[in-house]
Amino acid sequence: MSYAVAVRALCEFTARAGDLDLRFTPAPTGLEGMAGHSVATGRRGPGYETEVPLSGSFENLLVRGRADGYDPAANQLEEVKTYRGQLDSVRENHRVVHRAQARVYGHLLCQSRGLERLRVAVVYFNVATEEETVLAETHEAADLAAFFQEQCGRFLAWAKTELAHRQARDEALDKLAFPHGEFRAGQRELAVAVYRAARDGRCLMAQAPTGIGKTLGTIFPLLKASPGTGLDKIFFLAAKGSGRGLAVQALDTVNAQPAAPGLRVLDLQARDKTCEHPDLACHGDSCPLARGFYDRLPQARAAALEHTRLDAPTVRATAREHQVCPYYLSQELIRWSDVVVGDYNYYYDSTAMLYALTQAHQWKVAVLVDEAHNLVDRARRMYTGELDQNGLTAARHAAPKALKKPLDGLHRSWNALNKKQAERYQAYEAAPAGVLAAVQKAVAVINEYMGQSPLPQDDPLLGFYFEALHFMRLAEQFGSHALFDATLSDAGVASAKTPPSTLCVRNVIPAPYLAARYAAAHATVLFSGTLSPQQFYRDTLGLPKDAPWIDVAAPFQAEQLAVRVVGNVSTRYRDRERSLAPIVDLIARQYAERPGNYLGFLSSFDYLQRVADLMRQRHPQVPIWLQTPRMDEPGRAAFLARFTEAGQGVGFAVLGGAFSEGVDLPGKRLIGAFIATLGLPQVNPVNENMKRAMDQRYGEENGYDYTYLYPGMQKVVQAAGRVIRTEQDVGTVHLIDDRYRRAKVRGLLPGWWRVD
Repeated sequence: MSYAVAVRALCEFTARAGDLDLRFTPAPTGLEGMAGHSVATGRRGPGYETEVPLSGSFENLLVRGRADGYDPAANQLEEVKTYRGQLDSVRENHRVVHRAQARVYGHLLCQSRGLERLRVAVVYFNVATEEETVLAETHEAADLAAFFQEQCGRFLAWAKTELAHRQARDEALDKLAFPHGEFRAGQRELAVAVYRAARDGRCLMAQAPTGIGKTLGTIFPLLKASPGTGLDKIFFLAAKGSGRGLAVQALDTVNAQPAAPGLRVLDLQARDKTCEHPDLACHGDSCPLARGFYDRLPQARAAALEHTRLDAPTVRATAREHQVCPYYLSQELIRWSDVVVGDYNYYYDSTAMLYALTQAHQWKVAVLVDEAHNLVDRARRMYTGELDQNGLTAARHAAPKALKKPLDGLHRSWNALNKKQAERYQAYEAAPAGVLAAVQKAVAVINEYMGQSPLPQDDPLLGFYFEALHFMRLAEQFGSHALFDATLSDAGVASAKTPPSTLCVRNVIPAPYLAARYAAAHATVLFSGTLSPQQFYRDTLGLPKDAPWIDVAAPFQAEQLAVRVVGNVSTRYRDRERSLAPIVDLIARQYAERPGNYLGFLSSFDYLQRVADLMRQRHPQVPIWLQTPRMDEPGRAAFLARFTEAGQGVGFAVLGGAFSEGVDLPGKRLIGAFIATLGLPQVNPVNENMKRAMDQRYGEENGYDYTYLYPGMQKVVQAAGRVIRTEQDVGTVHLIDDRYRRAKVRGLLPGWWRVD
């Protein structure tokens, strides 16, 4: 059995050396790079060949790729690399890889065409000036063959180990039995549907309730399907740390089996949680862990992969032992892991690392999206760009003289828009052409400047540049899936004639951006306890029309949960003062009937505080504790620590916040919940404009539901789902609002509930 590797991947593995250097220099976009390649190769003679497919073997290693160009007349092979600014900004650790790629392609060309010698060139093409720098060397074919064999020899020992790991993994997965012997009720149905999605290479939407073991019920069938479908990797993506933790635990269970597959499980962590020197910049002149990073990486990589569970403590300990950066070591380990656990953004964001690596290496991947109802809001944020005029002011103050003119021009265009705006908030049909042109000009000039003089990471100008670049790209892709709006500041700047504003390209429907991510994966499974109405998620998330949808029956009985509608109370904003006393009296009455632990959910912190204050006044005998704004991790842990088997009291929290989903309090740790809201998003100008966009896209009969009702009720069902976690739990949920009497609202509640 041979091990196939791309030329680029081979050279990045064997040739890269020296420092990790992440000082920002402007780089061409993908489209600019493609255009640059076309211009450079288009200048060559009529016999010039482009995208030349080449391959060759060394023992059982197959190396393949496409050379950028070959000029038979000059007998010159070319590897074209695009850049911006000064050529000196192309780091040496990249240049050495470029030279290695050119030489490997040179050998493959000599081998395929019987050439005795060859000119090998790396062509650096400046996309701004269209200037070329050609760095060429003439090599004998024998020398290129020796270089090729040297690179392959370095890689082959690793490749053999990886091939043995892959074979052993797949053999073990073929024989793998379900870790718990028998499936839970509903879990087998879910597992079969996931297996079929992987087998057939499709997307799947799965609504599956708490209590059936969704995490293992989705991971296990994908693992079983991996050998037959040739899956390279599984990405498990979650919105919260609790979901990622459950995935790692489930994979530990799989790896603990007698015939363990030895899965390498990488738990990706955010940079701010792993950086050892947050006060230092990411390059060898500043950070000791970046200095010589690539020289020490091979030993660190080998040591890390002696472990199967590559969680944060393991990666950090290995990184410290070998004096490399733990964050970038974990990025390197993505290439060699079987399952990668991480946040949504690692695959779905506009600059997503897992997506980029999948494309670059042509991996065959399956993607699991945990609690997929969260992906709508998360993806909206990923594809929303804001530009704050105060940030422009800071950038203008920090900017060198050469950049003052374009930044001042943007400031004038921006102020002209502000002067015309009659209301504090206003939505526009599209980004005003004058402002967008000024943003584009400023970005281009900053780009050019930074190619000559890189800016430090904490420079306000660099921060504004990143925001402007993201904003500009989204504005250029503007369509019916987005809004453009401007919000004037309440407080103006003393020297300004008009108050500053914030411009926003606001994503409403992330579907156009997510479709490419589904296409790049062999299979995608989106699962959640609340994934209905299915059409809402199909529309907003852009799923293929033929993606199957399953609704797994709950393993619970209606007798386990008493659901009571309190229809004589309105929690609408105008009625909140009148609602306070009925709510606290109801809570006290229920607590007296059955003392224990309860959660009370309100729509805002202000409402929560008013209920809590009255609770203390009227019913001081009931212990209460509160979620607070911007509660940190220790605070959240202390809040949950009050929910013990023998505990009693009421914890008040905001619906849709940290405690309304992803919290597991089985048994007597939680015996009831009070939900004093429908969870509807606030009616405000932004949401009303989002509703209008939904009206236009999906019809007026759906606009309100898509904007307000469905997102609100999803939060309600998630919060109520904290009460019944196992088939032995018994509890009570009070739905407090007269709108719960409506048939349309009740139709969005779980089918197994019996509502009184």
